[in-house]
Amino acid sequence: MSKSNIFLALAIVVSLAFTACSKDDDNNMIVRVNGSAVIENGDDYFGDIDGDFIGDGGSLSKTFAWSNSLSRADYNADITATAEGKFQMIVRDADAAIVLDRSLDGAVEPDSFSGVTSAGTSGIWTVTIVLTDFNGDGSYSLSEGN
Repeated sequence: MSKSNIFLALAIVVSLAFTACSKDDDNNMIVRVNGSAVIENGDDYFGDIDGDFIGDGGSLSKTFAWSNSLSRADYNADITATAEGKFQMIVRDADAAIVLDRSLDGAVEPDSFSGVTSAGTSGIWTVTIVLTDFNGDGSYSLSEGN
């Protein structure tokens, strides 16, 4: 291999190393359920959900399964955001029908929501927490409801 090819190969390796170390959107962003970080989409939980999240201005989406033996769920969420950005909670019932799709925008009121989901099919529901350009923190909860 010639010196120019070696130099080119080295330049590519260094370039890839810097790209791999660049800031990923979910760097320093986390979604937790009952104190444990949601690592892989598809984690599953039973009983009441007490969750929280932290954002550093990036974007992140995490989905987990939640067992709901009733047809509705009580929910609430609250954010503290220092800048614009968006928190979104999407809940789907056991038939994958959306029973809740609510959002909060950072740096504007209201900074919380609560209520009862639409009626759905009991069983394994999915919950998706989406942070879009979100800088701040917050909490959310879900429990079986009538």
